[in-house]
Amino acid sequence: MRLRQMPCKFSAVVSYSRDGVNCMERNRKEKEGGVLSTVAELFDLPADVVAGLPRLEMVGSRQLYLEHHTGILAYSQELIDANTSAGVLRVKGERLTLLAMTGEELRIGGRIDAVEWVR
Repeated sequence: MRLRQMPCKFSAVVSYSRDGVNCMERNRKEKEGGVLSTVAELFDLPADVVAGLPRLEMVGSRQLYLEHHTGILAYSQELIDANTSAGVLRVKGERLTLLAMTGEELRIGGRIDAVEWVR
C-alpha cells in the first residue's frame, strides 16, 4: 500500500495517511476533547482544572472536600446538596456540618454515608 502526503490546515505539522481521512494527530485530539484539552496539553495542566469541572476529595468517611461548586442548594445534618457545573452533588450522612466554605471550595465534615450525583 502506498502512503501519500496529505495537506493539513496546520502547516507546522504534516503527517501521512493511508486513507487520506486523518490529516494529523492534533485533529483527532480536537475532535475528542475540543479546545480545552488542547489548551490543557499546551500549558501542561490537568484537563479538569482547565474545564472547571468539580474535584472531590474524601478523607475516610469523615470529610469531603469539593472544588468548583456554585452554591449550596440544601443543608441539614443528614443531607447537603451542592450545585456544580456537572450537576448536583448530594452528600448523605449524620452530623454533617460545613467546616469551611469559600466561593469555589467547600469542606464537609461528619459521618458521610453516601455521595451521589443528582442530574
